[in-house]
Amino acid sequence: MKFAVRYLKNTFYPLNVADNINLHDGQMVIVRTEKGEEALKVFLVNKEIEKIWEQSKYKPQPLPLLKIMTQRDLQTLDDIKKEEVDAFYKCQALVKQHKLVMTLSQCRITFDRKKITFYYTAPERVDFRALLKDLTQTFPRVRIDLRHIGVRDETSILDGVGICGRPFCCSGFLRKFATINVKLAKDQGMPIAPGKISGTCGRLLCCLTYEYSNYIDAAKGMPPIGSTVMTTDGLGRVCNLQFMNGKVSVKFEDGKTKDFDKADIEMVDADVNVEIDENSNSINKYAEEGVKNIDLKQLEDDKNSSTGNI
Repeated sequence: MKFAVRYLKNTFYPLNVADNINLHDGQMVIVRTEKGEEALKVFLVNKEIEKIWEQSKYKPQPLPLLKIMTQRDLQTLDDIKKEEVDAFYKCQALVKQHKLVMTLSQCRITFDRKKITFYYTAPERVDFRALLKDLTQTFPRVRIDLRHIGVRDETSILDGVGICGRPFCCSGFLRKFATINVKLAKDQGMPIAPGKISGTCGRLLCCLTYEYSNYIDAAKGMPPIGSTVMTTDGLGRVCNLQFMNGKVSVKFEDGKTKDFDKADIEMVDADVNVEIDENSNSINKYAEEGVKNIDLKQLEDDKNSSTGNI
């Protein structure tokens, strides 16, 4: 397959293109999907990737190309985008009218205008039968799909920029959400504050898993926090670990702290008159205002985090 389109959760689908069709990278085309006719952007597949793709047993089923979009089709697509905004606010008004506990996230209309999909988040199951009845009257002769998604799914379809300054991982390349807990942040010596370790979705950052194995490897041979060690400056207790540069912070009886290479210290069985917090690295000793009143468990995965129902 020489060409592909990106569709459904950052997955590239091969495109069936007839030999008599002259297609180029970046063109907009209309393809038939499980939801109906949709306008998607074409990507030229690298020859090496094409070879691997052809041999893969797990590649998605090819999508049929219906036509290359004309200038008139592009204008139609712009009109549909405006209709999606209008439909979104109409549905939102009906949700409010029925006093339903759900938050509308996005509205999508297929290119053939035969189906409208409303994506929403909700803490619990919603009885939207009355809402659906009103929607069918508001949008006659159109299939209506009310789709419950998780807060992470919501962020992935809305796009945006993370605290790192880059586009959301879930909007760019992630296909599945890994299970993430606060322990991942603690083990990496990150500040345990919601604003530092959570994303726009209100859940823990997906990138906490990216380098976790490196931190585990780097932690090998490091003395536990609170252990007594012998250094070139005498006995002290480990108060902080800097995994990536192999440094160990040691606190002495005079209250001073100094960093040493992990190869330059030795654990000993001795008592020293040094008090430290053995449950936290020094980097974690600060938190944002009000963080003590927040249950960090709320940042972890739960049943409403992601559904894969996009």
